[in-house]
Order: sequence, then C-alpha cells, then structure tokens
Amino acid sequence: MKYLVTGCAGFIGWKVTEFLIAGGHTVIGIDNLNDAYDVTVKKWRLSQLQKLPEFHFHRVDICDRASLEPIFDEHYDAVINLAARAGVRQSVEDPWVYIDTNVTGTLNLLKLCHDTEVKKFVLASTSSLYGANNPLPFSEEANTDGPLSPYAASKKGAEALCHSYHYLYAIDVTIFRFFTVYGPAGRPDMSAFRFVQWISEGKPVIVYGDGKQSSRDYTYVEDIARGVIAGLKPLGYSVINLGSDSPIVLLDTIRLIEELIGKKAELSHQPFHPADVRATWANIQKAEQLLGWQPQVTFREGITALVEWYQEHRDWVKDIPTG
Repeated sequence: MKYLVTGCAGFIGWKVTEFLIAGGHTVIGIDNLNDAYDVTVKKWRLSQLQKLPEFHFHRVDICDRASLEPIFDEHYDAVINLAARAGVRQSVEDPWVYIDTNVTGTLNLLKLCHDTEVKKFVLASTSSLYGANNPLPFSEEANTDGPLSPYAASKKGAEALCHSYHYLYAIDVTIFRFFTVYGPAGRPDMSAFRFVQWISEGKPVIVYGDGKQSSRDYTYVEDIARGVIAGLKPLGYSVINLGSDSPIVLLDTIRLIEELIGKKAELSHQPFHPADVRATWANIQKAEQLLGWQPQVTFREGITALVEWYQEHRDWVKDIPTG
C-alpha cells in the first residue's frame, strides 16, 4: 500500500515512516524542515529514512496548497498528517504560524483528499486540548472547549475540520491525541531530551515549580508509531488517546536520568508558565478496545534507550539548542 506521511522528518513521522516501510509499504514523505527547533536532528532522522527502499521525499510545506497539488497526482491509501507546529510556550509568542500550519495546513490536506478520493485521513492531535479543569485520567469524551494555549486551540480547530470533512464527504478519520512523546532522536524542546543533555553536559536543569507538583504521561515513540499504524483501519470518525496510563512526576524523571548517566543534576527552579498543563494522564481504554493497542515499553526502558542514543551521538547532539 502507498501512504502519504506529512512531517516525515519530525519525531513521530520518522518512526511511523520507518515502521510502514518495514511492513512492506511505500511512503511518500513530505516535510518543510522548518526551524521550530534545531534542524540538525530533523536532517539526521531524514538521513535514516533516505537509506530505506520505498521512501520518496518532497520538501514541501503543507500550508502551500499549490505545491501540494502535484503530490496528490498519485493515489494514496491514506494520508497521515503528522506535520504540525507543536509546543505550548512557542505558540504564545507566535500564534499565527500555529494557525497557518495546524489549521490551514490540515484544511489543505483534507480538501485534496476529497478532490482525489483518498478515503482515510489520520491527524496528530494533542493532550494539551484537555486543559486545566478535566478530571484525571483524561477521557476522549472530556470537554475540550478550554484550551490554555494557541497551540491547543489550533489543534482544536484541526479536529473540527476533520469532523466536517468526515460528515460532508465520508472521509474515514482517526484523530490521535498524543501524550508527551519521548525516545531516541526526540524533540530537543521536550523535557526528556533537555534533561538528558543538561545533566550529561553539566548544565543547570530548569524545573518549573518544585518538581513534585507536575507529572507527565510519557509515551515511547515506538508505541506511538504502532498506535498510528493500527489506526489506519476503517474507524468512521474516532478520537483516540495514545498514552502510557502511568504518569511520572517530573522530579522522578530527573532522578532516573541522573542514575542512568551517573551524574547529579543542578536544579534551577523557575515559576510555572500559565499556558502549561500541570498534569497529564491518559485514559487508554478506547485505544485498547478499537485498536488492541497498549504501550509496550516501560519508562525505564524508554529513557535508557534515549540516554544510550544521546551517548552514541554526543559529538553533535551536545550542541543542539534546547531553549
């Protein structure tokens, strides 16, 4: 089968593409290689994909509909939209680019799916939609009308467009709300990567609050990729959480990384950012029921893999900005 994967040089897109090709499929990957975070790690992921058979790359921005149109001259069994502007705090500084990519970009892809009769569409969404007032663990039926950041609001808009195109044109849509994805070659603006670099290089480790007041439902990237691929089957219109169902207190994350690296962290405590969600915790019953999916990699196993990858590539990874 042939799949279009947007954001193929992104963290999740890289692993989904790799798994699809390992499964015998062809992937057309697109990515604009933007500088939302250091491009070095994106180029490294892309270099791994370009070694694989049945991978074909186009450097294209999903906001540019005219450039997208020729790519849709081919027939796709599904479009997997993993291209996004992600990150809560950056969205407060520049909300416009989040609306452009996450809303307009999604609309461009949905319209082209309709025009070319692509029957399946997968959207990457976020646990940030659950905001501050929903009970834990977060269920897909929870109210998502109170986003705390432009990033969350832009993903709410993308989800709404997906529902419209499903209703109007019967496009089969699966929306995944991801919970704090981590692992080797992860995003350098995310806590797991930052903590590994900061502790490895003896830099101060920034902690918002006292480190005990916030927790994250960390989900290993390979578990996420397996879930995305499981969601390619017909599901009508479904919103599905992909998380570990085992939140980790931030300070415990730091302690584990200290243990694995063999260095103590120098903590620098900072006040909470108002756009941050203090705690995330996924109810994953729907993923289990619809997809037969459960996370397979423990937090210790996943952090160990991240630390080992960092140490293997330390000569260039140590210089990646993690601000």
